[in-house]
Amino acid sequence: MENSTTVAEFILMGVSDLPAVRFSLFAAFLFIYLITVMGNGTILLAVGADSHLHNPMYFFLTNLSLLDIFYPTATVPKMLESLLSENNIISFVGCILQVYFLVALAGTEVFLLAVMAYDRYVAVCDPLRYTVIMSKKACLQMVAGTWITGFLNSLLHTVLTFTLPYCKSNRVNQYYCDIPPILALSCGSTYLAEMVVLIVGGIFGVGSSLVTLVSYVYIISSILRIRSAEGKRKAFSTCASHLMVVCLFYGTGIFTYIRPSSSHHPDQDRLVSMLYGVITPMLNPLIYSLRNKEVKGALKRAIVGWGKRILIQENTIFCIP
Repeated sequence: MENSTTVAEFILMGVSDLPAVRFSLFAAFLFIYLITVMGNGTILLAVGADSHLHNPMYFFLTNLSLLDIFYPTATVPKMLESLLSENNIISFVGCILQVYFLVALAGTEVFLLAVMAYDRYVAVCDPLRYTVIMSKKACLQMVAGTWITGFLNSLLHTVLTFTLPYCKSNRVNQYYCDIPPILALSCGSTYLAEMVVLIVGGIFGVGSSLVTLVSYVYIISSILRIRSAEGKRKAFSTCASHLMVVCLFYGTGIFTYIRPSSSHHPDQDRLVSMLYGVITPMLNPLIYSLRNKEVKGALKRAIVGWGKRILIQENTIFCIP
């Protein structure tokens, strides 16, 4: 320990070490990132501009779209810089901030998906009391709780991770700073930090997933009791998009973090993590816009409205003497 050097910066391994594919990867990930921002931003504009969508379901959807914009923004710009300039260095403070926001946003999304599942449960299983249970005040409290809990949870893990001494190699085996590869570089005991991640993360993660699972058990059982096929279709359509997003989120998350150690390989791990951190935020708005008639209708009305305003402005300009 006396002869070791304290780590002041980290070197991210990046997506690929092959110079021949760097520009292709840069173009591909820039395109995916722009589609992600535009897709989620479009949903935000559509929900905000259409009064028909000012209800709890779409209020939660706007928060999901915000998360899907923020989450890749924490990693993709640095990844694009590394691909373009081959500069894989990130400062110690920059790494702390990246871990903090990534864990906070991921945790917030876990809690938000559970809240959205509960919202769909009330809508399907107790529709007569929906407006009473899912009041504006209750929705604001639930959303505020998801964001506050997610960021406080991240603060705990970030403090425990970066108060450890780092004096080994500074090469992070990932294209972004994450808790597992950072802990692997510590020259101190990581037992406490790992146990807190396991216990606290397990309680929050299992608790949220159980709320989601139980909600959908009741939803599916209620749908099966509906006699008419048309009634079943309408009831299922109210939660089909959210169910697909839940399956995509948990499926990619489990595939990324919960795999046998024998199946881990540095290059494969970096590619697999992109499913969770880059691809999923891009697919979520596509799922909601393609599966949801109300969102598609709002987008059409918004586009038509914007087109009319542009024509009116152009006509006004041309009429000025």
